[in-house]
Amino acid sequence: MKHDRMPMADTASTPGLTRRAFVATALAAGGGLALTVSLPPLDAKAAGAQPEAFAPNAVVRIGTDGLVTLVMPRVEMGQGIYTAVALLIAEELEIDPRRVRLEHAPADETRYSNPLTGGQITGGSTSVRSTWEPMRRAGATARLLLVEAAARQWKVDASTCRASDGAVEHVPTRRKLGYGQLAQAAAGLPVPAEVPLKDLATLKRIGQPLLRLDGPDKVNGRARYGLDASVAGMRIAAIAHCPVIGARVASVDDTRARAVKGVRQVVRIDNAVAVVADHMGAARKGLAALEIRWDEGANADYSTEKLIAALADASLRSGAVARKEGDTVAAARGAARTVDAVYQQPLLAHAPMEPVNCTVHVRPDACELWVGTQVPARAQAAAAELTGLPIERVEVHNHLLGGGFGRRLDIDFVIQAVKIAKQVNGPVKVVWTREEDTQHSTFRPYHYNRLSAALDARGRPVAWHHRVTASSILARWAPARFQNELDGDAIRDAAGPYGFANVLVEYVREEPPAGITTAFWRGVGHMQNAFPVECFVDELAHLAGSDAIAYRRELLEKHPRARHVLELVARKSGWGGALPAGKGRGVALTFCFGSYAAQVTEVSVDADGAVRVDRVVIAVDCGRLISPDTVVAQMQGGTAFGLSAVLYGNISIKDGRVEQGNFDTYRVLRMDEMPVIETHLVPSTETPGGIGEVGTVLTAPSVLNAVFAATGKRIRRLPFAAEELKRA
Repeated sequence: MKHDRMPMADTASTPGLTRRAFVATALAAGGGLALTVSLPPLDAKAAGAQPEAFAPNAVVRIGTDGLVTLVMPRVEMGQGIYTAVALLIAEELEIDPRRVRLEHAPADETRYSNPLTGGQITGGSTSVRSTWEPMRRAGATARLLLVEAAARQWKVDASTCRASDGAVEHVPTRRKLGYGQLAQAAAGLPVPAEVPLKDLATLKRIGQPLLRLDGPDKVNGRARYGLDASVAGMRIAAIAHCPVIGARVASVDDTRARAVKGVRQVVRIDNAVAVVADHMGAARKGLAALEIRWDEGANADYSTEKLIAALADASLRSGAVARKEGDTVAAARGAARTVDAVYQQPLLAHAPMEPVNCTVHVRPDACELWVGTQVPARAQAAAAELTGLPIERVEVHNHLLGGGFGRRLDIDFVIQAVKIAKQVNGPVKVVWTREEDTQHSTFRPYHYNRLSAALDARGRPVAWHHRVTASSILARWAPARFQNELDGDAIRDAAGPYGFANVLVEYVREEPPAGITTAFWRGVGHMQNAFPVECFVDELAHLAGSDAIAYRRELLEKHPRARHVLELVARKSGWGGALPAGKGRGVALTFCFGSYAAQVTEVSVDADGAVRVDRVVIAVDCGRLISPDTVVAQMQGGTAFGLSAVLYGNISIKDGRVEQGNFDTYRVLRMDEMPVIETHLVPSTETPGGIGEVGTVLTAPSVLNAVFAATGKRIRRLPFAAEELKRA
């Protein structure tokens, strides 16, 4: 790991989060200080709701025993947010972050809403961006109240007191009182109207290396995931889904299943049948004994080929205009040359290490859920609707997530578990197998991209046209944000960060048949569009006879931060240096989630067309660094995730059935295939950007550009395969 760091000053603040916080205090359970910090939403119109519906709340509790508890407004799924947010609180509160106790926030749309997304949502690389100022302000407010409480007790001026290491000291006399001793008195004090934050030049914890706070429990086994939920009297349910997409159950003979020892009942719902038993072994054995007849419906002959054909036809239509600058038609008429290309990306599953699961107990007057979800309030609302209970009678016990990647932004598996639990007397844990989670999951959309560039005599683009054709996730997931037939996520990064004089970006919506549910996937629209954009820019550079980095640099006059990461990655990777035959370097650049990043990938291609990724060098400018080691880890993890997708990822459909199942047919990168990864962090005083998905965004284009450099063959359609490289 390589870090380039320098001291940073507090010269900017998070856009939309600079309004004065509303702060309230109260006695915590058992006595002490409870603090709530509330801010207006970043953009209520974009969030599709009124401002008050999106007021996020973070609660800090300090007990009389001195224990500091942070009720986490975001969900931990491996991205390191439990460490980063604890750092923000601890810095201003003047405590060791390792002394902060973390709790999962309950389902509460009002108190824990994310101002950048609207709703109680963890996703879109927004966790640090949405908490950067509120969490610091929460810590600073608590610190000021504790100092004031001590000053009043000593009958001295508060300016003569300072907070340090979980205590307040009266500097002249060196008297000290711990936070626990002051908590109850602090809770009764009036809250200051304005709370100054530290100058970043004085920070001691933010920006410094820190071991993950959730790491020890994950190593020693104390960490609890949804799959670990254990409730008294709990049964286990194994489930079989209709193999054909969108099909239904026609009939079930459960005679043999009921005869299996430990099987308690068989539950039929919609497109699936569940066997409820005392333990998983009995449930699986009972499931195998079922005699099910499926109604395969209209999709029995559906295939990937039909999906692609429909998208290709739709891509010939004009679409909703997402971005229009200048006149691309007029510019093309006077151009020296026009270049066209079609880029395609397949359906993908999320494949989290922890398959989806949900434990539910439905009673006449209440409902409880034990689950790992990125959207706890959505899960709560769905359970309330299904059971007919008031929402306050539905309790969600959220857990750590064994991977999310967007899969747990959907609640299909929660809805299914509640439907099953309504027919079971007592709590029941519904667990999907790996195969079910691959074949009946939500999928990243198939994207069909038509790109066209008009070039001047030097081969530089005078016009850029990108038409994205795909299904709309937002139309299903957040209908209020799907306006004028335009899906804002589907067209993210469609022209990259480049300064094209004339730009036209269009979106054509084309949906697959019912039963194929498309969903957010790590990197979201940025990931799907960086691939065609960065590869097409590489094509243009090659046609112009220009170096790929030099060509990009000319298009970045108005983006100095983008130029800087591009130049940094060129230096650190040895760009331009000689490589042996069969090896190549490729570059990709992105501005996504408020962060700038560039990546150079080195690959080897053997005589049979097999590709091995040897080295990845990344330069990242994500603004102010909160937890540098977390940034490095996320770039490494995101790169590995992206390599799995570009080298192996594919969900294909034949006879209405998903062909992939476990990791034997839905390959992920293996340990011996992991390349050397170097991450270089750019010192910055800018607003913090997101980082959890940036590495994934860059991987596919940098790999495929490297393959071209090594072979002279351009791959425009994924999934990548050695056979396709031979055909190119």
